[in-house]
Amino acid sequence: MSTYPTSDEDITVVHLMRHGEVHNPEGILYGRLPDYHLSELGRQMADRVAEHLSTRDVTHVVASPLERAQETATPIAKAHGLDLNSDGRLIEAGNVFQGKTFGVGDGALKNPDNWKHLVNPFKPSWGEPYVDQVVRMMGALDAAKDAARGHEAVCVSHQLPIWTVRSYVERRRLWHDPRKRQCTLASLTSFTYRGDKIVSVGYSEPAIDLVPAHLRAGAKPVKGKDKAFGA
Repeated sequence: MSTYPTSDEDITVVHLMRHGEVHNPEGILYGRLPDYHLSELGRQMADRVAEHLSTRDVTHVVASPLERAQETATPIAKAHGLDLNSDGRLIEAGNVFQGKTFGVGDGALKNPDNWKHLVNPFKPSWGEPYVDQVVRMMGALDAAKDAARGHEAVCVSHQLPIWTVRSYVERRRLWHDPRKRQCTLASLTSFTYRGDKIVSVGYSEPAIDLVPAHLRAGAKPVKGKDKAFGA
């Protein structure tokens, strides 16, 4: 919790942004692996959101240390003349399937050796516990709120941690169907604080026209298409 002097009238907005599309033609669940960079389309998405936020009162920009998040945040920081900060708490969720393929009908889930990791979807048994994601993401949100108090901050992170912390704030169960996450590439999940209390959560998709249909929320996986795993 913040130790800064606060007022109930302090209004601060922290935007949790999912990074843009990643170049990943093999459909690897890249997770926390290094050297996964934005595609050309992903860079266009980052530029679009930077333009969208250019007139907003952004005073702090921070990103996960992974390349795709840093590359997404760079044009936003540049547009506001800010240094880009890093926060390891914004990193992608850990996952035992990292580095494996998850194509439709031909991926890691067909291998019986992997089934032992699927026994508990509530924790989940295949990766970083949802509760741990909430703790670190709430810490990152709180730090960004303090850094931008009375203004706005942008935190570039990854789909699962963003959706998990939003679910917590909105008092939904943390386990869920991944296909139903409302967290499209380059989307903004925006937390409005009054003082140190979150009073509302908003969601917007400034680059939705650039997002391929099969990568939008609720879309069915399509065999042979680029994937956005580990996003």
